[in-house]
Amino acid sequence: MRTTEAIRISCVIMRGGTSKGVFVKEADMPAARERRDKAILALFGTPDVRQIDGLGGADVLTSKLAMIGPPSRDDADVDYTFVQVGIANATLDYNGNCGNISAAVGPYAIEEGLVRAVEPVTVVRIHNTNTGKVLTAHVPIVNGHPAVEGDDVVAGVPGTGAGIFLDYSETAGAVTGALLPTGQPLDELEVAGVGTVPVTLSDVANPVVYVLADDVGMVGTESPDEIDGNAGLKERLERIRCQAAVALGMVDVCERATLECSLFPLLTVVQRPMAYVAYGAGEKVAEDDVDVIVRMQALQQTHKAYAGTGTANLGATAMLPGTLVNRMTSERAIESGTLRFGHPSGVSLVEAGVEKTEGEWTVARVGYTRTARRIMEGYAFVPTSRLRALDASPA
Repeated sequence: MRTTEAIRISCVIMRGGTSKGVFVKEADMPAARERRDKAILALFGTPDVRQIDGLGGADVLTSKLAMIGPPSRDDADVDYTFVQVGIANATLDYNGNCGNISAAVGPYAIEEGLVRAVEPVTVVRIHNTNTGKVLTAHVPIVNGHPAVEGDDVVAGVPGTGAGIFLDYSETAGAVTGALLPTGQPLDELEVAGVGTVPVTLSDVANPVVYVLADDVGMVGTESPDEIDGNAGLKERLERIRCQAAVALGMVDVCERATLECSLFPLLTVVQRPMAYVAYGAGEKVAEDDVDVIVRMQALQQTHKAYAGTGTANLGATAMLPGTLVNRMTSERAIESGTLRFGHPSGVSLVEAGVEKTEGEWTVARVGYTRTARRIMEGYAFVPTSRLRALDASPA
């Protein structure tokens, strides 16, 4: 392809946890924000429900970009900017982080020579520019490279892999500045067309609004297809999420939330432990195998597993007395500090602990393990005609 017809962008496709994303170096992207955003949309083939003319996978879990660069602060090894790329709509959401994609940042940084590999484990301090917080990845190393093979299982990912432990202990107040943005574990939202809804608003790694399954007309064990096929339920959940965005100060009116805060806050429906059948694999999950059951909304779609940042948030919130998650969580998990949570793809674990300091709850520890691997490296070609077309559009 002639260079006059396309710009060439060096990129790597990586899987992190249950997500897959395009990784690029900050230096390889256009410096001007507007031009860079247009390049990202063209790179993914957005807007188009199939993203047929780009690298997007036409799913919320595979339409993600990670931009990596040198650290802008002394306590980090790399800067990492996460972008949730719209599919049918030409939207880019920079409002928060993706915890599954975060699992791939450490291996990417090591393989690209941004961080020196140290055996047996390399600690990579990752500054997430979206939230201004630093998370720590513990990456296993074999023969000078990030390990791929291992015995760790991630529900929703075929096979096994080398576990990467992600420490989110320093990420409370990632977007709002507070672990409990309203100062209390339980709030009531007045939601147009829905009524008064009890919620918990929590901010660890990313802001999340929690609702009880019973309060939104759910059992709590529904599959993603069952939830997404219920238009009335989806509308209620999105209205609650949008009102939560107002309560968190992310937008001033609900009507702006769907476009300006399309991904965050995440919305999670919680239910006490019960038996269910995991989506896809058909695995039977017994009541005794879980401490709480969750279903998450992301970009108005039901997450087929569970978000990584949501995992950190869920773990911390489960340990906070008085929250809806705490009320639904087994005593075993609260006492042990290890939460087994059931989601559509199976069961995952998160370690968490909170403590009260000078009358305020703080996160003492929270972290989880994910696997990640490099899938492809090379160049993507973005037609200059796409950029010209975008230049002429108001988006």
